[in-house]
Amino acid sequence: MTTTVTDNVLRELAGFRTPSGCAISIYLDLDPSTAPTIPEVETRFNAALAEAEKLAEEHPRARDCRMALREDLQRIREWWDREFERGGARGLALFASSTDDLFRALPLVGRVADLVRVGHTLTVAPLVGELGLDGDIVAVVSRERGTVYRLLGGRLVEVVDESEETPGQHHQGGWSQARYQRHIDNLVQQHLKTVGSEIDKRARRGGAPRIAIVAPEETRSELVAALATETREAIVGYATAEAHAGPAELLEAVRPMLDEARARDEEAALERWREAHGRGERSAAGWKQVLDAASDARVSVLLVDESAQREAWNCPECGRASADGGSCPLDGTKLEAVPDAVDLAIHQVLANGGSVVRLGTGALGDVSGIAALLRF
Repeated sequence: MTTTVTDNVLRELAGFRTPSGCAISIYLDLDPSTAPTIPEVETRFNAALAEAEKLAEEHPRARDCRMALREDLQRIREWWDREFERGGARGLALFASSTDDLFRALPLVGRVADLVRVGHTLTVAPLVGELGLDGDIVAVVSRERGTVYRLLGGRLVEVVDESEETPGQHHQGGWSQARYQRHIDNLVQQHLKTVGSEIDKRARRGGAPRIAIVAPEETRSELVAALATETREAIVGYATAEAHAGPAELLEAVRPMLDEARARDEEAALERWREAHGRGERSAAGWKQVLDAASDARVSVLLVDESAQREAWNCPECGRASADGGSCPLDGTKLEAVPDAVDLAIHQVLANGGSVVRLGTGALGDVSGIAALLRF
């Protein structure tokens, strides 16, 4: 099943765990600068499948894992041959575990590094950067037009069209002109209320997305008046476009304001952490504090430097994460090494209802690239 990266999808993938230890995660870099031609894309894909087969051979449960992965790789190959469409995707994530009836294909807006992993869980860290790149709403509104788009897979996808033809102004003068014009104004007002209701509905379903409005100035105030309060608060800006503008042109018109809004959201989360950390209140900094808090379900917002990386440890029995090796403090089980501590932290936080913010290199200062706002 092909889908896009949403908060719910990411939480579902982060919460997945298979007893077989043979779930496969594959990431492919499809950026045109890396793989500009179809043969080069095929080469990267085939290399990923070969790497997966190698990991299966080296797995502690080699025979069982090899059999399960053989079925998974066949499913991935069939999907690639029959359904894969590159479109505007700059990356691709594939997840499969035949023993658990799992298969997910996610086209990615942002670029990712090639990666293949086999294990009890799915690798989700590269997907965090996709949150905030999808799900935003763009509403194109005029006296006649009322089209609502959602940003999915880096493209605007139409979700509803309430456009209708409104009669033109009356030009004959007299009382008939005044009555006719009031009739036209009433039609326009009803049209804007209908479009506003559709925007409200999509905003509620989308889990508080950002909203950009493309509309002439004379229409904006009436449209905003027709929106629910929470919808108005989600509006990040207004733009204008040609009447015949298609999805690509509309996205180009609103992308700067959406990017600025995402940057503001990230900066706000960082500033909240700085203030809390400075006062010594409900915050964590560094790997030990953050992984302990994440394992105790205390992390509300995880902040991760995009360059952060290190090894960590995980309890195979209860799943507790640790910045140190040894035994689990809860059940005494020997901890297993995990090569990607960032992915482990993200799993813990998402599984317990927290959220994740990826920040630019150095944004967190000297805290080893990871910090958190805590619930308690």
